[in-house]
Parts: sequence; C-alpha cells; structure tokens
Amino acid sequence: MTNMTTGKVIQRSWMDLNGLRLDSGPYLSGAFEARVALERLQARKEPLHKVTLGGLDGIINAGRFPRTWVNDLNYGIPFLSSTDILQADLSRVSLIAKSAVAQNEKLLIREGWTLITRSGTIGRMAYSRPDMDGLACTEDVLRVIPDPERIPPGYLYAYLSSRYGVPMIVSGTYGAVIQHIEPRHIADLPVPRLGEAIEREVHNLVSEAARLRAVSSSLFIEGTSKIFSTLGIVDSQRHIWYQDQRRLGFNVKSNELRTHRALNYDPRYVDVQKIIKGDRFSYLGEICDPNFFGSGIIFKRIDADPEFAVRLVGQREAFQVRPEGRWISKASIEGLGLIVPTGTTLIAAHGTLGETELYCRSVYATERTSEYAFSGDFVRCVPLEDHILSGYLFAFLRSETAFRMLRCISTGSKQQAPQPSLLWELPIPRLVKTDEEYIHNLIQQGSHAFDKSLHLEEEAWQIVEHAIQEGS
Repeated sequence: MTNMTTGKVIQRSWMDLNGLRLDSGPYLSGAFEARVALERLQARKEPLHKVTLGGLDGIINAGRFPRTWVNDLNYGIPFLSSTDILQADLSRVSLIAKSAVAQNEKLLIREGWTLITRSGTIGRMAYSRPDMDGLACTEDVLRVIPDPERIPPGYLYAYLSSRYGVPMIVSGTYGAVIQHIEPRHIADLPVPRLGEAIEREVHNLVSEAARLRAVSSSLFIEGTSKIFSTLGIVDSQRHIWYQDQRRLGFNVKSNELRTHRALNYDPRYVDVQKIIKGDRFSYLGEICDPNFFGSGIIFKRIDADPEFAVRLVGQREAFQVRPEGRWISKASIEGLGLIVPTGTTLIAAHGTLGETELYCRSVYATERTSEYAFSGDFVRCVPLEDHILSGYLFAFLRSETAFRMLRCISTGSKQQAPQPSLLWELPIPRLVKTDEEYIHNLIQQGSHAFDKSLHLEEEAWQIVEHAIQEGS
C-alpha cells in the first residue's frame, strides 16, 4: 500500500500574500515560514530593490539573443551557462563570439554580483568571484547587482542563498512546463539589516571564499602549464585541434591493430603519443592502484538519513563547487571503492563526444570532497605513492592534451567509455623529481584553498541564519 504524504492546511490570508496563487509551490517551499521568521525579527528590513544598484534596474534579466559560438579565445569570450556558474573550474567553458556580446552588454557579469538561476531549476546561486569578472553569462541567470553604498555585496549573497532567502526566491516561480522567475518577482523580497558589524563580517567571509576559489583554479592552471612549459610543448588548444584536418581521412597500416575504430588511430592522437613517449614517461595503469583503477561499478542505491549515509555524487555534480547528490546508506557500499582517498584523480568515464560534455574531464578529490561517494561512472586513478605524486598526475590529466587523448581511446556507439587496455597504456610524461614535486605542491595548495573556501562560505551562512533565528 502506498503511503500518502500528509497534506498541509493553507490559510486564506496566506493566499493574499502570494498573489492569490492556487498552486502548491509558494506554500510548500518553506517561504511562508521564512517570511514569518523575518516578520518577527526586530531588525529593520528593506525590499531587495532598495539595496540594488539603480533600484529595479539592479536586478537584470539579460534577455534572449542570437548565439554565435567560436573555438578561438582571440574571437570569443568565455560564456557561463546556468550550470557553469556552479562549477569550480571555469577554464573549459564554451566561447561566445565577441560580436554577440557587443550587441548586448548586459550579458557581461562583474565580481561581487549574486547570480540566480531563473529558468528550469530555480534558485541556484553563485557569488561572482574574481575569475568570473568580465565573462559573459546566459540570460537564464538573473544578475543581482548590490549597491555597495547601501549593503555589503557578500552579505547580500549570504542572505539570499541562506535557508531564509532561497525558499522565498523559489516561491516566486511561475510556469507550468518550464518554470521561471523575473526581476519583478523578487524585487520586494525582504532583506534584513543585521547591523554593520555582522554584515561586514559576513561580507569579508564571502569575499575571501570567492578569492580562494579563484586562487585554487589559478593554481591548478599553473600546475598544468608548468608541465608543458618544462616539456617544451604546447598544451593542445581547442581551435588548434580542430584546425588539423587530418582527422577527416587517413590510412593505417599495421600488423598489430587492436581495435577497428578509426577514432583510436586519429593522427593527432598518434602524434601526441609519439611526443610524450619520446622522453621519460609512465603508463597510467602502472602508476595507479589496481584495486581502484577502472570504472563501471554497479551497486544498489539505498537511501538513508544523512546521519547514516554518504552523499552520492555523479559526473555532473562532481565538477560543481557544492555537489547536490542524494544520500545513500554508507554500510551498503562499504568495500565497493566508491569512496576514494584524498588525492585521487577521477576521470568522467561515460558520456558522449559533445564538445561541452564532461566525458573525459578530470576532477581532484580534495580532503573535503573525498568524503563523497563517487558513482561508478568514473575512472579512479589512485596514484601509487612510490610511483607518482597525486598532484602531478592530476595536473596532467586535467590538461586539454590529456582530455583529447582520452577522447581518442573511446569505445561504444552512443554512450562512450575509454577502451580499457588503451586506458591502461595512456602515456603520462615524467619530469625530474624536483619539478614534479613543485607541480604537486601547486595542486595541493589549490585543493587546500578550495576546501577553505567551502568552510568560510558555510561560516557566513551560519552567522546570518543564527542572527535571524535568535532575533525572531
């Protein structure tokens, strides 16, 4: 017999506060409880449009526009989708033509803005960090531009993304099939003023968290760049890779063909292999723990309360700053290898060959993120301590060159996966010990900065939520 969810009694007066809406969303999102808590709060409240730059003009929907994509950074600007604003690494996002952005300057975002997804999945938020400044962003993301003379930007973000702000934003959602919100739907959202000391403290925490995330990303990029500059070669760039027309037709003559797929013999891939194998190198399979190496772990998902569970993270979530995976029983997955040691490089191992797909991209398990259980859709590269340093291995595997090599060893029809024997034999370039240690340390510094940014952001939320709870 199916258990029915207990209903919630809605008072007639609540409907007046929600535009006489009859759908359940505004009443079940927790927004009403949040409003009650804010009404009880003795602190002064201001509507959102009173603390944004230019009033309602400070809450921006950039509007629809024709998209023209490019592969060369000389002609394009990194373009953030509603998913990209949640990503930790922005170095691989799509490029939109500068000419398209010139026609609509509202597409550009600046540091310190609060970004809110406004279409589809509503209410996901990001604080525009230093490495987002000047990038273009989809019209599916609202820009909330704080007036720094009226409110500290970091405090406004911390409140809007707190357990009091999110429900009220989500409650303004309209639409049947594709839900959305517009600036006017959140313009009157109440913003509590908790005093200059608290607001400034929260702002400083959020700003430092944003800075550390940008630092983390730059250290990862620096580590990868150091490998290729030391080798004296250029990390393969997207536009250069596609300018090479040899992929359109080539012959292979060999008595040792191991697969019958042309992609596995792409001349560009063969050339990269020759360059790496021309000096010191190791095979990926021989430097990784064989007890973890590989993918395709199949297991039963048993939901459980967080107290007895671990967060299960899939390919899409693993690259986000804060993954939103489900909670599954920790006891049910014990010994399966889903939880990996700190320093593991995880390669997205299933997907399609679309240029923006995460398939074959790599992510690093920091001390914080190693608490997650990663789904079976990853190749788990746990480095053997006496063979290679974890940070150095990740620095290479996150490169564009490694990404292209991994794509070229794919097998499958629609859904792709790395061919196991070719994956084991993927060549990893080696440097002198001091250089590898230097690169490893860069990655370690980056991972520590990332973890600290999570802690600082959580501390900011706790301060805001505690102040509202105590005051109400």
